[in-house]
Amino acid sequence: MVPAQNIDEVIAQLETIIANSVASNNRAGYFAALYHKVTCRVKQGIQTKEFENGARMEQFDVVFANRYITAYDQWINKEHTQMSQSWQVAFEMAGKSSVLVLQHLLIGMNAHINLDLGVAVIVVAKEQNLPLADMKNDFNTINTILASLTYQVVSELDRISPLLSLAGMHSKNDSLFIQFAMDNARDGAWCFAEELYPKENDDFNKLIAGRDKDIWMLGKAIVDTKGLLAITVWIIHLFEYKIPAKITKILNEYKKTYLTVDDLKVK
Repeated sequence: MVPAQNIDEVIAQLETIIANSVASNNRAGYFAALYHKVTCRVKQGIQTKEFENGARMEQFDVVFANRYITAYDQWINKEHTQMSQSWQVAFEMAGKSSVLVLQHLLIGMNAHINLDLGVAVIVVAKEQNLPLADMKNDFNTINTILASLTYQVVSELDRISPLLSLAGMHSKNDSLFIQFAMDNARDGAWCFAEELYPKENDDFNKLIAGRDKDIWMLGKAIVDTKGLLAITVWIIHLFEYKIPAKITKILNEYKKTYLTVDDLKVK
């Protein structure tokens, strides 16, 4: 795909990924279905003037989304050496039937928030010659929309994964369900952006590469469960839907009333 130039092109490309995933019964459609909701939500917010700068928010959304779309294209075209490690492990998991739907969503969000979000905010700030602090509200807003819609989708996963609530017994453990706390992901991504902002050229690229390696390791931890948690995941998986195309359709078709940006603001 050619990189999107505006939010409508992002939405169209996500719909193509979803359609292709359904047609090929590919689990890559799970994250694309979630991300389609996020992008439609951002578009709605721009149209209703919920953001402090709609044009800048659209640019930010496009830069952010293109990192995912590019990674997807690289995977489909087998250009694996060009991919970030964070996205490579996520797409590798799409080929594994033993991974929970929730884990597929989390590992995609791991790459996109923990790596891509920080890079995207720097790209937009530098293109517009802005201090990084001027991007903080946009950063928080797009991340919180992503988090809120994820929680909505996860709350409906009992249609797909009726025993998912069993994972709650590990809520106090250092498990995948705690490692990927949304607030921690947001805060970590912003700290990464602050560290990256003053860097240039080789230093810029080296810092991204180092961050990518760390997020790749976290991605592996999301699916490489141990001990009692691994047994619980196996039991949950036994009762999950097993047809990726059907699951993608459910995730894509599920709709819920959107919150406003005021509702989503980080306190």
